[in-house]
Amino acid sequence: MDQKTIRIKDIALKAKVSPGTVDRVIHNRGKVAEKVRIRIQKIIDESNYEPNLMARALGSKKQYRFAALIPDHQVDSYWLAPKTGIEKAVVELKQFGVSVRQFIFNPYDANDFIKKAEELTATRPDGIFLSPIFYHEVLPFLAQWHDTSVPFVLFNTEISDHGPLSYIGQDSYQSGKLAGKLMHYGQSEPCSILIVHIDEKIDNAAHLLKKEEGLRDYFSQQQDAFGITTIELDSSDTESFNNRLAEAVDGIADLRHIFVTTSKAHLVAAELERRQLGDIRIIGYDLVPANLHYLEKGSIGFLINQNPERQGYLGIRQLADFLVFRKAVSKTKFLPLDIITLENLRYYLEEDVKNTAEKLV
Repeated sequence: MDQKTIRIKDIALKAKVSPGTVDRVIHNRGKVAEKVRIRIQKIIDESNYEPNLMARALGSKKQYRFAALIPDHQVDSYWLAPKTGIEKAVVELKQFGVSVRQFIFNPYDANDFIKKAEELTATRPDGIFLSPIFYHEVLPFLAQWHDTSVPFVLFNTEISDHGPLSYIGQDSYQSGKLAGKLMHYGQSEPCSILIVHIDEKIDNAAHLLKKEEGLRDYFSQQQDAFGITTIELDSSDTESFNNRLAEAVDGIADLRHIFVTTSKAHLVAAELERRQLGDIRIIGYDLVPANLHYLEKGSIGFLINQNPERQGYLGIRQLADFLVFRKAVSKTKFLPLDIITLENLRYYLEEDVKNTAEKLV
């Protein structure tokens, strides 16, 4: 039999039983004579039958309540993309009884994160999707959800040793190595490199540490000695931000490259442009409108696209595959490391992304 088209009706016909009997064997419910069960199971195994999970889900009246714990895009525009991805997935999955309640927190306020995580937990959702950007604060919640058998999917920041159903996002370590390789190309002699972490407490941001580690490891494997300096900056005070950046830049001899580990490379680009330091090359992350502006002007050389909208979409789909369609899901789903330049930018900007950028500028 063709495994792509075989139906319960076909199995019943071959086993000379009713479709209801086959259904009871498949779902291991109700009474079926042992000889009949063995005969039906043999036909199922030989035909490689797989149940139509979509049809089953459509026929079910069960409602699945998911919860998404995500940063506020009005505070940091990067987070609009995963929110959009979540909402696209909900549109597709609504017919299967899936709904997603969003709990929005300030990405620069750990206490707000804790508050929203507590509110989410109190609603007792069937599944949880979140970006665990506050490493220390999220661990008790991960343990609680794991202990109560609530599946959760992480995105943007990988924490693999606390029981997540899945992680969706980039390999942060490899993205750091990629940034190092991009810097190294065309660099004929050793120079100095500045790593800039913006608006993150680095000891509480595992993904940024992995990016830095990746870049440092890349250059440690090279024959030439490159000097690497790290600085953490707070953008809430523009004058202080620019002064500290200027001190770092002026204090590093032979500085040729700056690696910004967050979506805020545009802040560095703006200050370097103001000071007419166009010979320093910048590599950053994400296609947020301000970054695109400086990429198009040539102030930013490369952007590494983290596909945040796809992260949001796939995260909800992973929960649905596991809970609704009863499918096995991969523990880790790394997304491609896309290198964005001025020359290939337009191929990554779909119409809806362009419209979003125009609204936010």
